Amino acid sequence: MSTVAAPAAVAAAAAVLGGRAVRDEPLGPMTTYRVGGAAALYVRARTLEDLLAVAAARRASGLPVLVVGRGSNLLVADEGYAGIAVNVAELAGAIDVVDGPAVDAGGGVALPVLARRTAAAGLTGLEWAVGVPGTVGGGVRMNAGGHGSDIAACLLETTLLDLDDPAPVPVTVGPERLGLRFRGSDLGDHEVVLTARLRVAPGDRAEAEATIAEIVRWRREHQPGGQNCGSVFVNPVPGEVTAGGLVDGLGLRGHRIGSAWVSEKHANFVQASDGGTAADVRALIEDVRARVAAATGFELRSEVRLVGFGDQA
Repeated sequence: MSTVAAPAAVAAAAAVLGGRAVRDEPLGPMTTYRVGGAAALYVRARTLEDLLAVAAARRASGLPVLVVGRGSNLLVADEGYAGIAVNVAELAGAIDVVDGPAVDAGGGVALPVLARRTAAAGLTGLEWAVGVPGTVGGGVRMNAGGHGSDIAACLLETTLLDLDDPAPVPVTVGPERLGLRFRGSDLGDHEVVLTARLRVAPGDRAEAEATIAEIVRWRREHQPGGQNCGSVFVNPVPGEVTAGGLVDGLGLRGHRIGSAWVSEKHANFVQASDGGTAADVRALIEDVRARVAAATGFELRSEVRLVGFGDQA
């Protein structure tokens, strides 16, 4: 897609959105990489009506739409995003226990919050989510997981809003509709996760909270902080061959391109400097991928969502 939005299209979308939209809003600070440019239009969705307005603006303008939660897997190009970015973090919704037992959680709910709330209620099965720095909606879209589990293992159903539908209405579907796979799904940019129902089990609160504490301790000990998006590459053979192991085997810890470098603490993390560029981060990711392929034959798939780069759809 083009890296520059047509002024007429932006004007058409802005006319529909009115006061809901802000022009040229920086997206980098809304991501965990904290680099990258601005969105042509930005909407902070707080209600379903806000999302319906975004759908109407998309129809009127033809501009693409990017759904932003906590930005934990997004790398926004320095040139920015030539479309409508809609932030759903304030559309979080509640966390409700239902029969089954299960929990209903809004798409904007932070996964670590969900893990801690369910554990405090004596419900188990979602402790792993404390280590995923994203939202429920993003977790469904990416089939987020860690520490032996993932969304696919516990998702019962989800409610979606298709922004491309001529008359969008929330629709509830089962997990079989989503094409969930290891760190991915078939959900498109136009499909917003409004809520998800997740399976849990009655358990001991103290044990669940102890498990959460251990996951947090392990992550602090083994994974870096700072400006990164977590694991960059999907493990090519889950449980057998890790992406970090392949990168580490080539001695690439600390390998740098410009303002980006491979973490010295965990080889599957790419760090960005304060004031750095998205171009450097991407160049390093592609360089590491090429080196691993040449040396091992493994073609690593990135977990990072590239936004606004001219060669990306």
